[in-house]
Amino acid sequence: MRQLWLVFSQAVTICVAALFVVSTFRPEWLPAKVGGGAPAGSPALALVQQAAPASVSARADSYHDAVRSAMPAVVNIFTSKEVRTPRHPLLNDPLFRRFFGDRFDNDTQRATSLGSGVIASASGYVLTNHHVVEGADEIEVALADGKKLQAKIVGTDPDTDLAVLRVSGEGLPAVTFGASEALRVGDIVLAIGNPFGVGQTVTSGIVSALGRSGLGINTFENFIQTDAAINPGNSGGALVDARGNLVGINTAIFSRSGGSMGIGFAIPVSTAKVVLDQIVRTGSVTRGWIGVELQEISAALAESFKLGGTEGAIIGGVLRNGPADKAGVKPGDVLLAIEGTPVADPQGVLNLMAGLAPGSSAKLKLRRQGQDLELAVTVGRRPKPQPRPE
Repeated sequence: MRQLWLVFSQAVTICVAALFVVSTFRPEWLPAKVGGGAPAGSPALALVQQAAPASVSARADSYHDAVRSAMPAVVNIFTSKEVRTPRHPLLNDPLFRRFFGDRFDNDTQRATSLGSGVIASASGYVLTNHHVVEGADEIEVALADGKKLQAKIVGTDPDTDLAVLRVSGEGLPAVTFGASEALRVGDIVLAIGNPFGVGQTVTSGIVSALGRSGLGINTFENFIQTDAAINPGNSGGALVDARGNLVGINTAIFSRSGGSMGIGFAIPVSTAKVVLDQIVRTGSVTRGWIGVELQEISAALAESFKLGGTEGAIIGGVLRNGPADKAGVKPGDVLLAIEGTPVADPQGVLNLMAGLAPGSSAKLKLRRQGQDLELAVTVGRRPKPQPRPE
């Protein structure tokens, strides 16, 4: 019996060893099954498998659907304008003109620049930055498919650095507007534009901050900050969410080198829609105004005026015969709220007043010499900004 057991165990050992050798050096000899029943030698065993492509929408590692949805609506903008160069004093010298004639009389040249834009409607309205088209006398819009169209300026709003163009074409792909109010810090965003003129480009990042103001870029600031790479040429392009919906218009970067350093700013689409609607309807943007000069309340000022906090804004000056002056507002008053909405800082005052219709009445909550009071002011029309000197 013992001898029989030894023979059996040796036979099993030899079989296991043979199976190991065959599985290592000749696995194709084995009738093994792979992947739930695929026989040996089937395509399922190949190193490069011809698997059915997974649905793009099911891939968590790709934003292809968002890009495919938004990119056709993002355009490249090429502008040119005539620039006068300073006239050299020699051109006025009769002796110089005797020998060289008037060949140097032409003291103008054309300057070109590029940017990006977003088709806001199928009827041909294009959103971009004011600084992209400022002073331009020729504007060309290049669609994502390579088609080029001439554009005209419908209206601009330097206070928010936005402009609306109009192109003529059929079947223009319009962007889908998202809700910038629903953005959260940490949300994925994509920047689409034409950086450095290399062509249509997509970069990704997150929302780094919301409500950025006090940067000195625009009069009205409420920026979305993102680390998605924004470079020269991206201005006026689209900032979209992970579903391809427009949430902002790329407008500025913080940079020491001229290129992206991970700090870019976009105008929220909520602001862009208001500007677009007013420009399309009237050709310009109308904002409320009361004619005061505002100053931020520092901790030192709050202690000096015994305000008990830094909320609100100090009225440092009042325009004579302006809306605030007529309502009885005085320099030194602290503006606490407008129409019941608390004021956090001077920028908040600008934004609140801008949203009021000229001619309407607004209640101002003020603090004067430690006493709270309310005054009714008739909102005026904000004057147009003076053009920057060339």
